[in-house]
Amino acid sequence: MSVNAEKLHPKPPRKIKHYFTAIILVVLLWRSAVLTDSSFGELISGLPNMLDLLKEMFPPNWGYFDNIIDAMLETIRMALVGTTFGAILAVPVALLCASNITQSRWLHYPVRMLLNLIRTIPDLLLASIFVAIFGLGALPGIFALTIFSLGLIAKLTYETMETIDQGPLEAMTSVGANKIQRIMFGVIPQVQAHFMSYVLYAFEINVRAAAVLGLVGAGGIGHYYEVTLGFLEYDKTCTIILFTLAVVLIIDYVSTKLREKLI
Repeated sequence: MSVNAEKLHPKPPRKIKHYFTAIILVVLLWRSAVLTDSSFGELISGLPNMLDLLKEMFPPNWGYFDNIIDAMLETIRMALVGTTFGAILAVPVALLCASNITQSRWLHYPVRMLLNLIRTIPDLLLASIFVAIFGLGALPGIFALTIFSLGLIAKLTYETMETIDQGPLEAMTSVGANKIQRIMFGVIPQVQAHFMSYVLYAFEINVRAAAVLGLVGAGGIGHYYEVTLGFLEYDKTCTIILFTLAVVLIIDYVSTKLREKLI
């Protein structure tokens, strides 16, 4: 009886494990602080400078608002186009990565490795590379966001595909359905709501990312961040930050409501 009780109610982990974990975290935190030359003393000594910066940022220069509307619209357009192209490319990539759809290991493993490689490259680095290829403007930013969206959406989508119900696929196979028919009528209906949710999520991220791509010359409102900070016009920078925050909050709210209806 006692043996069954122990199986049903396993013993809680010993406290020494918690202590050991806490010690490791403290050591790692301390070592990281030493290697990065950071300390609470430097943080405290820098507080007056931070307060001086905030004083220079407020009140915002609302007269600068008219100068950044077009740049913000360009930022949103970059995010929208980049997300759309990335989502379109993500569909075949996700199908090739899903092991229950593409059974050949010689095919889905290399595609997964390529997808992981794409996801390891930061969007700012991608933008810098495309700026070097295509020059300044919104086009490099769109390419960078497309690659970023491809990596994110394809990763989430193929993981969802691997958890779908195999019953419809087996039934369609038994009646002679081909590969395309199984994907169209057995896979897509099960993942389309999740896919749209992932696309909206990627769009939210891309709006934030596109806001800073201009720092490397990839278009959007990031260019105005660079200009105002370079000329120490912090009141104008504050206006840009508040405008960007308002746009991001609105997009996040709308996207969240849409995802709630989809899932």
